[in-house]
Amino acid sequence: MAISRERMRNFCIIAHIDHGKSTLADRFIQKAKVIDSRKFKDQFLDSMDIERERGITIKSQAITIPYQSRDGQIYELNLVDTPGHVDFSYEVSRAISACEGALLLIDASQGVEAQTFANMYMAVELDLEIIPVVNKIDLPSANIEMVKHQIDHDLGLDPDTAVLVSAKTGEGVDELLERLVELIPPPDGSEDEPLKALIFDSHYDPYRGVVVHLRLYDGIMKRGDEIKLMNNGAVYGIEEVGMFRGDLLPTESLRAGEVGYMIAGIKTISDITVGDTVTHPERPCSVARHGFKEVKPVVFSSIYPIDSDDYELLLSALDKLKLNDASLVYEKDSSAALGFGFRCGFLGLLHLEVIQERLEREFGLSVVFTSPSVRYRVTMKSGERFFLDNPLSFPDQVKIETIEEPYIHATIITPSDYLGPIMNLCLEKRGVQQSMTYLDEKRVEMVYEMPLAEVLYEFYDRLKSVSRGYASFDYELSDLKVTDLVRLDILVNGEIVDALSQLVFRENAAYRARIICKKLREEIPRQQFKIPIQGSVGSTIIARETISALRKDVTAKCYGGDISRKRKLLEKQKEGKKRMKMVGSVEVPQSAFLSVLKSEER
Repeated sequence: MAISRERMRNFCIIAHIDHGKSTLADRFIQKAKVIDSRKFKDQFLDSMDIERERGITIKSQAITIPYQSRDGQIYELNLVDTPGHVDFSYEVSRAISACEGALLLIDASQGVEAQTFANMYMAVELDLEIIPVVNKIDLPSANIEMVKHQIDHDLGLDPDTAVLVSAKTGEGVDELLERLVELIPPPDGSEDEPLKALIFDSHYDPYRGVVVHLRLYDGIMKRGDEIKLMNNGAVYGIEEVGMFRGDLLPTESLRAGEVGYMIAGIKTISDITVGDTVTHPERPCSVARHGFKEVKPVVFSSIYPIDSDDYELLLSALDKLKLNDASLVYEKDSSAALGFGFRCGFLGLLHLEVIQERLEREFGLSVVFTSPSVRYRVTMKSGERFFLDNPLSFPDQVKIETIEEPYIHATIITPSDYLGPIMNLCLEKRGVQQSMTYLDEKRVEMVYEMPLAEVLYEFYDRLKSVSRGYASFDYELSDLKVTDLVRLDILVNGEIVDALSQLVFRENAAYRARIICKKLREEIPRQQFKIPIQGSVGSTIIARETISALRKDVTAKCYGGDISRKRKLLEKQKEGKKRMKMVGSVEVPQSAFLSVLKSEER
């Protein structure tokens, strides 16, 4: 039975990481009995193993839930569950663009945190109806009055409209569903207008090709219709349309206001652009729907297959990941040490880790990632300007006028007990404090300006450890500032290993070089000759470790006699080792690359 547009509600759940978004989505799904109880599992919308293991949401997921309100009316609720980690804020922006309302979830024991602010501002910009929800009220440490004060004082929302729930036990969920139906407006649009639909996501089915996730604003989309993608002008015939009910549920049509999917035999991944508008070729809409903001990658690293025969498999795997993850960018790359691979752009280090794990799990590939770096802007003395993210493209230092690196505005909210250690950490990372505001007697909000490159190396982990997990962190890119950048090269037996080269701030170069040389000394097997491992900036050696030679006791057969016999044998051995060192080449094992790239701890 078709439901009128007045009884449709499109909403998303937004919050700081680990405030219970996926658990609340589970309760909604169970209340509506969308999924057979035998098939149901916790974190139902988190379909990837890595999401379940880490307890995080990486990818937004949509589901349509039928709901009967207390007055007997049947509503169609289109829910989008979103990630909370700062790296995946682009997923949140996509989810918000397809909704009219948002549930802003706040942990009753943690209170308002950094991502809570960021996600709320995103929803306010798009004029969404925001319902504050206080979750985890069943915890012994829950402080509901404190959270209500923060909703009023920090967020500027009405604390009396906040709904108290426990997503774990289900308490308050019925009240929240009633409030949701009452406060969130139905979608606008008309079925009589030309078709206008926004692509807000997509995934790849190996048998049916690309499954496109859509939000319809105007018109109707039916099986057998021809559709046109406004970005590239491609025309396709629709094979199937439907809704998300845990699985894909085919329907006769999708109408204005609805959220659903479309399969149109699209096999080429690059044909789909998330944020594109879908319309009919013979009766197109006049203007494309404004998509969400384009998010550019900020962290760059090269990926190489451990077995060079897996290059084509890696290309195919990245193609498929690109479809599920619009923010991943890559281009072909090569290295003398590691062979052919790809230079990839990521949204942050967690995003990089997730891609690495997905390549290994979903596609069975063994890969090596080079040291992550950010994108710098280089101005040459000749006046030429270009962006640089690969250490191997670093120009001659003499020809460079200036190098600028990206800075971020970092917002840290912490209990005042941990102010000292956090300020020391930020200073160590070249942070400059912009402001410090006491939100109440116990919580402080600090805003720092710091280089993005410094945040890449275990900043988040160290922030959590010095604050015992209580500090929350959010950042946004600001502008570029002049820096003193150098290229750090690692030499093994006098030869540069290009895959280990890094772009570093000059003052940090010696420290970073010492760490890498120590790691390599432990990993590279000993040879019959001494192996020097050196870190250099230009022609200046700034760190050195030596792997001692394996020594064969050539004097063992001399049992007495003149000392000159022993000396002669030792001299002969010395000459042999010298000759061996000149012609011998040192293989750097894959384990050494992996250990170096994991050794960025201070």
